Amino acid sequence: MSEYQYYEFMAIDRPLTSAEQAQMRSLSTRARISATGFVNEYEWGDFRGSPDQLMEPFYDAHLYLSNWGSRRLMLRLPREVLDIDVATTYCTGEPATAWSTDDSTVLDFFHEGDGEDDYGDLYNADVLLSTMIGVRAELAAGDLRPLYLAWLGTLGTPDLQHIDDVDHEDPAPPIPPGLADLTPAQDALAEFLGVDDDLLAIAAESSPELETRSDTEALAAWISSLPSGEKDDLLLRVASGDPMRVQVELSRRFVDATTTGQPATASPTAAALITDAAQLRTDLDTQTALRRAENDARREQERAAAYEQKIEELASSQDVAWSQVDSLISVRKPDHYDAAVALLTDLRTVAERCDSQARFTEQCSALRKAHSRKVTLIERLDLAGI
Repeated sequence: MSEYQYYEFMAIDRPLTSAEQAQMRSLSTRARISATGFVNEYEWGDFRGSPDQLMEPFYDAHLYLSNWGSRRLMLRLPREVLDIDVATTYCTGEPATAWSTDDSTVLDFFHEGDGEDDYGDLYNADVLLSTMIGVRAELAAGDLRPLYLAWLGTLGTPDLQHIDDVDHEDPAPPIPPGLADLTPAQDALAEFLGVDDDLLAIAAESSPELETRSDTEALAAWISSLPSGEKDDLLLRVASGDPMRVQVELSRRFVDATTTGQPATASPTAAALITDAAQLRTDLDTQTALRRAENDARREQERAAAYEQKIEELASSQDVAWSQVDSLISVRKPDHYDAAVALLTDLRTVAERCDSQARFTEQCSALRKAHSRKVTLIERLDLAGI
C-alpha cells in the first residue's frame, strides 16, 4: 500500500436532495453517494472538495483516514443543543477545534498516528464511523464526555521529560461525570483519538458517577406538560421535513428539565494530569516487574524441584539409564546424541552426589573408546566436558 486515503460523510438530521447529491457527484465520479452518505477511497490523487465546506451545509459527520497515520473526525450539531462556548471550553485548538455557523456547532478532532498501528482502522474503515457516531447523540443529550476525551487526546502520551513544554498554570476543562464508565461509542472515540489509558484513569478518579436518566413514562409526562401551541409548532416542523432536529432538541430539553444537572468537576491542570499519569504508569510498570520477577522465581523453584526429583529417581536406576545411553547412541542421529549427552550430564550429577565420580569416569572412558569413530558424538561429549 503506497498511498491510501478514505473519506466518508454522513447526513443524519436531513437527507440530501437530488440536486445536492448531484452537486456531490461533481466532486467525484467514483464515490458512493446516497441521500445520507458519501464514501470514496483514493490510492492516488486527492479529494477535490473541502470537508469544512461540505460539513456546514450538508453533512453531520465526517471521517478521514490515511495510511500514513492521519485521522480526522468531524461532527455537526444544532447550536441549541451544543453551544459553541461549551464546545470551545474543551476544543481549545489543534488538534481539537470547534466553530459555529448560523445554526450549528462543528467539532473537528484530528489525530496523527504513526501509520504502522493504523492499518487495522484502514481495513475496517467502512464501519469505523458507525462505531463512533453515537457520541453525536450523546453530546446532543448534554453528555460532555466525548468533548473531554477529545481534549485528553491532545495531551498525547504522559512524558515527564517534556513536562516543561506544558503550561503549568493553564487549567484543564471541567471533568464531566461518568468517565470511569464510558459508552461503547466513547470507547471507540478514545481509541480513535489515541487517548492515553493512564491519563483517562487519572481523570476518571475525579469524575463522579453518571446520573441515571429518567424512563419513558417520565418523558411522556414531560411532553404532556408542554403548551399546546408549542407542540403544534414542533409537529409542524416534523411534518415539514425536520424530524431529526426536533427529536434532538426534545431529548436535550427533557434531559435538562428532568435531571438535577450534575456539574462537571473542576479539573487539575494539564501538567498535573500528565505528572500523575506518568507516576501511575511508573507504578504499574513497577508492579508488573515485581509480578514478573515473582513468577520467574516461582517457575525457577518449580524447575529446581522437578530436577531434584529427576536426579533422585535417576540415582535409583543408574543401570537402566546407562542402557538408555547405549540405545540412544546406537541410533546414530544427532538429536539422539544430544539426548544421550543430556542423560550423561544428569548421571554425572548423580555421581558427584553419591561420591562415585571414579566409576562414572571409567564408564565414560569406556564409552568414548567404544564409539571413538563417531566424530559427531565425541564432539558433543567434549563440549559437555564428559
